[in-house]
Amino acid sequence: MIRVLLADDQALVRGAMAALLDLEADLSVVAQVGRGDEVVAAVREHAVDVALLDVQMPGLDGLAAARLVQAQVPRCRVLMVTTFGRAGYLRRAMAAGASGFVVKDTPAQQLAEAVRRVHEGLRVVDPALAAQSLALGDSPLTDRETQVLQAASDGGTVADVARELHLSEGTVRNHLSSAIGKTGARTRAEAVRLARESGWLLI
Repeated sequence: MIRVLLADDQALVRGAMAALLDLEADLSVVAQVGRGDEVVAAVREHAVDVALLDVQMPGLDGLAAARLVQAQVPRCRVLMVTTFGRAGYLRRAMAAGASGFVVKDTPAQQLAEAVRRVHEGLRVVDPALAAQSLALGDSPLTDRETQVLQAASDGGTVADVARELHLSEGTVRNHLSSAIGKTGARTRAEAVRLARESGWLLI
């Protein structure tokens, strides 16, 4: 029996996925959580074999949660299951140690098969996303540029971002300017939009 954890902040989605997976004779949903910062504890408590993680969750996003699971409970495999099928998310998920990446509208039988394959140590990636990821390439943004652009994405001022990240305003302006140039944008707002569409920033 493959022991499965579902992590998604939408209870309705969790419930539907649990009902579908529990129909499979060899799969058992042993835990459900609604926050990313609850994942590792639940994986340990319930001896989870495969954790299905959403990208967007409160407390800790699914990519960070995947990284923690792989660092602290490496025997547990991670399969990202998300609404946001973006190539940048796929690349970041693989870098975080996830074994698979599928979108939420994947048919139930395919999702169950993805869980089995990941449990066997194989990689499972949505083929359309894989092609898109290859075409797009890596994010051109540095870690700090990504962090600054993410912090600026809610419309805060340069001073707000500087306070949040403990940087000088001049440093924030430099990183924003660089990010705008690298994304081919004309404004900060456009840079945020383009980076999100590419999956380089979380929504």
